[in-house]
Amino acid sequence: MADVIGVFIPIILGLGAFAMIFGIRYLQNKENISMIEKGMNPKLIERRPTPYRNLKWGLLFLGAGLGLFAAYLLDNFVFYRMHRDFDCGSNVAIYFALIAIGGGLGLISSYRIEKRELLDKHMDS
Repeated sequence: MADVIGVFIPIILGLGAFAMIFGIRYLQNKENISMIEKGMNPKLIERRPTPYRNLKWGLLFLGAGLGLFAAYLLDNFVFYRMHRDFDCGSNVAIYFALIAIGGGLGLISSYRIEKRELLDKHMDS
């Protein structure tokens, strides 16, 4: 029974990848057709500028890096006694949690900076 399931896994993965690529391409074509029907040229459509994209990524990686560093410090210095006494491995959950918390704080700070800049621009005009 397990051998039969093992045979179907690559087939299902291949069909799923094909269906995903086909679906994405189908939706892109449908979007282009609707734009042509409205009299727009799909190749000349301007994408909205994202002036704070680098700030957002920078703060995300900074927060994730600080979270990883904090997890390392906690794991090696605060929880060191627990590792020594109970002979358990590294505390992996704290690494993932602090990376997510640090990245989330980075994104929140990016949002606040962007919001403050936009409010300042609207107040000046």
